[in-house]
Amino acid sequence: MRNITLENVDVAPSIVDTKSWLLLNQDIQIELDGAVHNLYNSKHDQAEKQFRSLRRRYPQHPMPYFLMGLSTWWKIMPSNVTNTIYDKTFFAYMDTAITKGERLYDIDNKNYEACFFLAAAYGFDARLHAERHDLRKATVSSKRALDYLDKSKEANGLSPEFLLGQGLFNYYAAWISDEHPWLRPILLLFPKGNRQLGLQQIKNVAANGMYTGPEAKFFLMKILGSEQENNSAGALQVARQLAATYPDNGYFERYYAMLCFNNGEHRKCEQVSLDILDKLNRGMPGYEGFSGRYATYYLGWLNQNKYKNAAKAKDYFQRCVVFSEATGQTGVGYYVHANYNLAKIADEENNVGAARRYYQVVLEKAERKSDIYYEAKDYLKTRKLMKANASPQGPAYSSDYKGKKTNAKARLSSLDVKSSQ
Repeated sequence: MRNITLENVDVAPSIVDTKSWLLLNQDIQIELDGAVHNLYNSKHDQAEKQFRSLRRRYPQHPMPYFLMGLSTWWKIMPSNVTNTIYDKTFFAYMDTAITKGERLYDIDNKNYEACFFLAAAYGFDARLHAERHDLRKATVSSKRALDYLDKSKEANGLSPEFLLGQGLFNYYAAWISDEHPWLRPILLLFPKGNRQLGLQQIKNVAANGMYTGPEAKFFLMKILGSEQENNSAGALQVARQLAATYPDNGYFERYYAMLCFNNGEHRKCEQVSLDILDKLNRGMPGYEGFSGRYATYYLGWLNQNKYKNAAKAKDYFQRCVVFSEATGQTGVGYYVHANYNLAKIADEENNVGAARRYYQVVLEKAERKSDIYYEAKDYLKTRKLMKANASPQGPAYSSDYKGKKTNAKARLSSLDVKSSQ
């Protein structure tokens, strides 16, 4: 088996002909700067118009096909990668980028630009196959991506663009076997990573990459906000930059709202959440039920706990429940906590029937050892006993649960908000 190492190499190769490389062509960079911005700002039609123009001029180069595939990927992302209608288009673009890249590499095995696009296309191909639970195809594409990463590392000194793939592998490979032990037999096929080096490389690309900079910032935001790094303030800083640079990217904006919420920036969280709902109501691309689920929960919590407006809180929590059910996101998370808060409001309003319905959802969906699970269980048990012992005039209202507070915000701050990605 080939011994692949992914150490950092920042020395440009001495004899490499880069004249035909579009990746380092400053005129192309200037031309595509606006297109890349449009891509990450969810202006896909405008971005793809420029990518197609590039394809007409360079039909045998992998770059335009990869960029078209990347644009398609960001049409899938707002749905937490659950939307499958773009899958065939995405795979077709990545397959074409691979075909074009392999042709260039066959002509010149020192064409590190071809290696870059081959590693990137195989890497994205692996990401979507993994999301679709096709582990075999994801593993094959991952191994091929790593092979081309290993070949392209000699060009790291030429451009920060080459570092992103290596940085991501170095970072994630260092801890993924501990987090996902069922993957260990497969991970034996891959080299070991270096978490500290990987994070350093990703930060480098985030600061200096033109094409890969936004993608690096996306990963940096998620990495810093993860349990491994536990740097929510750092993640918030990156998210604020992404949301300001790409204000119409629904994924970035809802992640920014989440980090504002978790970091106690309530006023900004409210502002961003209202903006999300406004864009959703206007039908802007990338704003759908997934973003609505986040925004309505935060607005519900703020109205319940900060403004003490139970009517508004109830309306937002009910909308969160509807968004969650419409998108199939009814597991542990916003759906459960929205039902829990609706149960609390109903109990405070002496609406026992509604409280029981909401607590029943909590009982069925919440983690079995969580506080809200035991609270729902106790409430339903108490109400059942009260009903059994009720007088002919009906049960007297018990204030056992009235006013009982649970810090839902603290629990939500540790929720794993998937993105994939």
